[in-house]
Amino acid sequence: MKKAIITVVGKDTVGIIAKVCTYLADNQINILDISQTIVQGYFNMMMIVDITRAEKDFGTMADELEEAGLKIGVSIKCQKEEIFTSMHRI
Repeated sequence: MKKAIITVVGKDTVGIIAKVCTYLADNQINILDISQTIVQGYFNMMMIVDITRAEKDFGTMADELEEAGLKIGVSIKCQKEEIFTSMHRI
């Protein structure tokens, strides 16, 4: 299984989760785990997703998610699991 970490951060607004989840479903990306909080009007979400069956290459997927985030006023970042793990190792 190939996994990726998706983070979404920004001012809370209607439709953030819907926009991200619709993109993932349309591209055969399965959500394995999700955590979401809203603190004083700021939205924060972290997802672990399975990209094994993704229809697009990783770079295209990450770019399209980032672009989708810009359209709704949030920052969306996508990293391969192994890169994320390496960056956050103590």
